[in-house]
Amino acid sequence: MIASELIWLIFLLPVFSFIIVSLFIRPSVKPTSKIAGYITITAISASLVLSLWTLLTVMAEPKHELAVPDFSWLTVGDLTIRIGLMIDSLTAVMLVVVTVVSLMVQIYSQGYMHGDPGYHRYYAWMSLFTASMLGVIMANSLLLIFFFWELVGLCSYLLIGFWFHRPAAANAAKKAFVVTRLGDFGFLAAILLLYTNTGTFNIPELHEMAITGVLAGTTLTWAAIGIFAGAIGKSAQFPLHVWLPDAMEGPTPVSALIHAATMVAAGVFLVARTFPLFVNSATAVTIVAVIGAFTAIFAATMGLVMNDMKRVVAYSTISQLGYMMLGLGAAGLALRQEGHVTLELAKAAAAIGIFHLFNHAFFKALLFLGAGSVNHATNTFDMRQMGGLRKVMPWTYATFVIGALSLAGIWPLSGFWSKDEILAVTWDTQRVLFTLVMITVLMTAFYIFRVVFLTFSGQYRGSDPGSHGQEHDHTTHLHESSPVMVAPMVILAILAIISGFWNITGSFDAFMGHGETRSFASGLFGIFTHPLPWIALLVAGLGIFLAYAIYGAKWLSAERIGHIFRPLYIIFSRKYWFDELYENVIVKLILLKWVFAALEKIDTKVVDGAVNGLANTVRTIYRIALLNGIFDILQRVDGTKIEKANGVIKEPNKNWWQVDGIVNVMANGVTASGEALKKTQTGQLQLYGLVIGLGVVAIILVLYFAG
Repeated sequence: MIASELIWLIFLLPVFSFIIVSLFIRPSVKPTSKIAGYITITAISASLVLSLWTLLTVMAEPKHELAVPDFSWLTVGDLTIRIGLMIDSLTAVMLVVVTVVSLMVQIYSQGYMHGDPGYHRYYAWMSLFTASMLGVIMANSLLLIFFFWELVGLCSYLLIGFWFHRPAAANAAKKAFVVTRLGDFGFLAAILLLYTNTGTFNIPELHEMAITGVLAGTTLTWAAIGIFAGAIGKSAQFPLHVWLPDAMEGPTPVSALIHAATMVAAGVFLVARTFPLFVNSATAVTIVAVIGAFTAIFAATMGLVMNDMKRVVAYSTISQLGYMMLGLGAAGLALRQEGHVTLELAKAAAAIGIFHLFNHAFFKALLFLGAGSVNHATNTFDMRQMGGLRKVMPWTYATFVIGALSLAGIWPLSGFWSKDEILAVTWDTQRVLFTLVMITVLMTAFYIFRVVFLTFSGQYRGSDPGSHGQEHDHTTHLHESSPVMVAPMVILAILAIISGFWNITGSFDAFMGHGETRSFASGLFGIFTHPLPWIALLVAGLGIFLAYAIYGAKWLSAERIGHIFRPLYIIFSRKYWFDELYENVIVKLILLKWVFAALEKIDTKVVDGAVNGLANTVRTIYRIALLNGIFDILQRVDGTKIEKANGVIKEPNKNWWQVDGIVNVMANGVTASGEALKKTQTGQLQLYGLVIGLGVVAIILVLYFAG
């Protein structure tokens, strides 16, 4: 039996790493010093060991759940806010996902970030980022999830804008922060709605109320929709997808962690965590399924035409997250059709989306690290400046192809098992949505192997890094990445091959459902008897063949095809003009013209009007009092005499300084404190969030050691 204190350490170890690296480790005079990285890697390695231990312990429990004591944080009247953990099968799986991917990224970063002047700062933020993601998946209340949810957003802002001296990176960070906040308004509104109607933030209690019907009707539907709004923002689903491609401005290992672990996947996790609420609302699960399916094909169309290697993989993330949302929504609809929903069946149904998240984490991290390896050698992400890298970067090539095959859903790699399970449940519930995602299967295989052929096949088309900008058709100075970068890619490639075998008999679904199973997969040998896996394989194979015909063998001209479909190419490459829609129409024309104009009127008419009205009232009273001689207004003439209002001069009142002195001291004190407090108002959101985060972490540490 694993001790509850050790479970807390899974989250606290990265926090300790963040504190040590931030406060006690300073950049060494030696630019090659890597102590910050060693501390981070050690902490996350220990968290991984504890996460694996937790997973094995949860698997051995009959109910696949561990009880961990919680702590009272704040009591206000009848409201008591508690800090606690929810360690069930979903948590155990996600702990392994986050710690494995984060550890691989941190090790890889030792090579990728070598020599960067922000190396120390990078590992500090990465420690906090990992801790924040662990907090999201371990929290047992929606309020605590929301806190870590926002801390994840803050960390992504800091890391996307890591190279803040570059305007593109700074703008991308702000864009990510603002767009995701839009969805978070819905999430916060849902939390408040649920608490108002139930009196609790506790997730197990909300699950029980939804299953028993205590929480139902319009309240349940709007709460689920609000939660999904937060998921749309964080998981970059349509129409809040615009921030994720721009997030590529951060370091590539950051992109890997954002796309593979529980950052953008946090939205999928949140829907799965609250899935008993969703399955009891037909409207909510239908919205999840429709948005997911549309996002999958919508993002795939843009991935077809991008020339930036990382952006292609980024659009594939948006598309795959759409797959996961579709899997959740379609499984919820299938469960509702059966007419009997239990807590265990709801969790088992959610496993369909989570299983794809589990597999996706490994092959998506692999693809991003592969892109970073290529960039490390060529100094570009532009595939038009690549080619012929297969010979000089064999390890990167082999591991990237494994990731691409898994993303395309080729048997027997991991992506095949989870993708086909989603296809199967969608076929059973929503034939129109099934058609959309089947087209997406073709697109996915095509665009990812377009990357493979443009990057690794043919002749090198870029400038030789060692030739001072001269064009060459050879790769003399190109070389494979260092072992510290290759080793994590090899480990992730192995996981991308084997992770899907967890559910070949429905064991993953049974584990997630506490013994119940909702597996729609056909099993290891089911592909020989069921037509759907064969159809999906043929469609994916067709996509790979088309990519080879155009970009590998060059049997077909890419330029000619682009000319024929030029209108579609323009639409896809301009990203459907969503950036222009948001920036030029919504922000400038609507927000600036109408909202800000309305705020200005409120300020001038209401606020200024109230202040001016109060001033006029006081002035009127003053004049009346003066005329009636009620007050004797004194005005200081010099240091020895005071003139009365009627012009008669008398000796000064010896007590005048007592009244004026008290007033002046109070005024000066307020002014001085205001000047001091003003210095803390820097306008930097990351500083505010950091202070809040450190405060909550300090409270958790006090409660942890006090307990």
